[in-house]
Amino acid sequence: MTTSPFDHPFLSGLLGDTEIAAYLSAEADVRAMLSFEAALARAEATHGIVPAEAARAIGEACAALAPDIDSLRTETARDGVVIPDLIKQLKKAVGDQAAQHLHFGATSQDVIDTSLMLRLKSVTFLFGERLQSVITGMTALERQFGSNRLMGHTRMQAAIPITAADRITAWRMPLETYLDRLTEQTFPVQFGGAAGTLEKLGPEAASVRSSLAQELGLTDQPQWQSRRNRIADIASLYSLIAGSLGKFGQDIALLAEAGSEIELAGGGASSAMAHKQNPVAAETLVALARFNATQLSAIHHSLVHEQERSGAAWTLEWLVLPQMVMATAASLRLAAELIGNIKRLGTG
Repeated sequence: MTTSPFDHPFLSGLLGDTEIAAYLSAEADVRAMLSFEAALARAEATHGIVPAEAARAIGEACAALAPDIDSLRTETARDGVVIPDLIKQLKKAVGDQAAQHLHFGATSQDVIDTSLMLRLKSVTFLFGERLQSVITGMTALERQFGSNRLMGHTRMQAAIPITAADRITAWRMPLETYLDRLTEQTFPVQFGGAAGTLEKLGPEAASVRSSLAQELGLTDQPQWQSRRNRIADIASLYSLIAGSLGKFGQDIALLAEAGSEIELAGGGASSAMAHKQNPVAAETLVALARFNATQLSAIHHSLVHEQERSGAAWTLEWLVLPQMVMATAASLRLAAELIGNIKRLGTG
């Protein structure tokens, strides 16, 4: 039993995405957190903050650690975050001599937010590949059917004849803009320490942060722990992608309703009417677009991070952002599938 349709035993067949779900798993999250700790030790060793021998021991322990997930679950219920127990387990693996140098100058939010950035960077790259595939598919539709005629509709009423190319262009052009935005996204390291000041690192703070970002392949920016506009920006882009794919899905569903201007393969069966081929992918694109639009409101609520750190707003992000990622993944997958199922668009 699950409360999320994205990993539900059978609803995930429609809404799930195994490739993207892997980046949202506990295993991927913990592995990225351990990458942060190892990279932090190396960066601090580079600047003489911790001994090189300690950094090596920390790196080896991070690579080898198989954390006790049951313990992480129990202690997160008490602490509200997973990091205190993860660091406790890691210190035991590192050994007493080097353990005192582990996690030096960092706080839980540094680890958790940087893990998120590492994983969103990979997810966004994959989204870019998928979006390019959708754009390429629409371009192919235009080559094949672009000169065919469609009846244009305004305000749900027949207007004047248009070409299929006119409709396809309206689908494709926003996606091209989003592809540019995906490729322009930057993913910064989060490293601010207890209250965002990196007070334990003194004059070396900025240099260590820069080295940490380089170690992790992230951009170097001053701490952003209470400035969540970056999260809102990426969530907004995901919502825009799903929204425009929802427009594509809605148009296809309406064409399928009329029947004469489109031919689709791969429709869904009806338990009551054997003759039907329901436009399942198109309908689901509409639902996912509306889902992400609704979730985006919650992400904007999470911009209200009181003072230097918010537990409430941060937790709200954990509830909402993964669902938006999965909805966007499903939208891109279903859009590509739907394009492949269009056998005819318009009339000659």
